[in-house]
Amino acid sequence: QVQLVESGGGSVQSRASLKLSCAASGFTISTWSMGWFRQAPGKAREAVVCIDSDGTPSYADSVKGRFDISKDNAENTLYLQMNDLKPEDTATYYCAADPSTPWWKLLVPSQYKHWGQGTQVTVSS
Repeated sequence: QVQLVESGGGSVQSRASLKLSCAASGFTISTWSMGWFRQAPGKAREAVVCIDSDGTPSYADSVKGRFDISKDNAENTLYLQMNDLKPEDTATYYCAADPSTPWWKLLVPSQYKHWGQGTQVTVSS
């Protein structure tokens, strides 16, 4: 059974950093596409950064240069390092995984079959 459990969210001031974790079980993260998505109240879920099974990342323009994705295959855990946070980054952040998302659809939420429960990130100015 595939499970994704996010952690690491919180409330921070602008320009702070946070690191989110997504502990995966039931599959091996090194062979699946995975990603971080977020959803703010009243808005659609959007991609933040995703990574394919080869380890190649794709970033949303809004987070390029500030956020970074990484995998720890030994721990079967996905990470999202967020730097220089802004109030517009406030959202619930979700981890997602899928065994067969093609690289050209990595940033499309509907391409992912498995989702975590989300972790809240709040950034105040």
